[in-house]
Amino acid sequence: MRTLAISDIHGCSIALETLLETVHLTPKDTLITLGDYIDKGPDSKGVLDKLINLYKNYRLIPLKGNHEIKMLQARQSDPDECFWLEFGGRETLNSYSKLGRKKTLANVPEEHWNFIQNLCVDYWQTDNHIFVHANLDPNLSLKRQSEYDLFWKKFNYQAPHYSGKTMICGHTSQKNGKPINLGHRICLDTWVCGDGWLTCLELESGKIWQANQRGQIQTAYINEFECNLLTAI
Repeated sequence: MRTLAISDIHGCSIALETLLETVHLTPKDTLITLGDYIDKGPDSKGVLDKLINLYKNYRLIPLKGNHEIKMLQARQSDPDECFWLEFGGRETLNSYSKLGRKKTLANVPEEHWNFIQNLCVDYWQTDNHIFVHANLDPNLSLKRQSEYDLFWKKFNYQAPHYSGKTMICGHTSQKNGKPINLGHRICLDTWVCGDGWLTCLELESGKIWQANQRGQIQTAYINEFECNLLTAI
């Protein structure tokens, strides 16, 4: 039984499928996805279809990201929708309109809205790790974290969380394709929607698998990416 974490898929369904096939996910594993399933990449619809299927058949803990928040807000008003479209939402609408239909939020099935709004959680924790999309205040409990910290604040060097648990996050894309490992803080967003990789970390062993949109795979261990404050900046 393994605990696996994947960050910031951003509509890159080829990388996701390649990664899942490579790690040989089983119903006994727990898979924690760190949000930002949509926008920027070419197939947000396919990514959500896959995640919903995983939720039904495996142990998936899906977190909400800031891009899911903006998509939900886009449903509420025209200004919010305009902002979201420029924020990566245009690519998302394209993925729902491949049959020539008008590109509109009405094409998004209710099952997808339900997944984003009701099944995705704000954070998750285990005995040794805290999983968030973006960041957390090291001095506050999870229930007291601000929306800004959880979904928008960029990765930075801060003291360990007072619980002693290691933070696992995404959100801050690493254009070099390498995760950041500060020991007590790990960022797994390795820019798959650009020219990088989609990263999966196995918490028990520290093994990392990475896949890209070309279907390529590479592996490493998280301790290979250990860095200090000076190298992290």
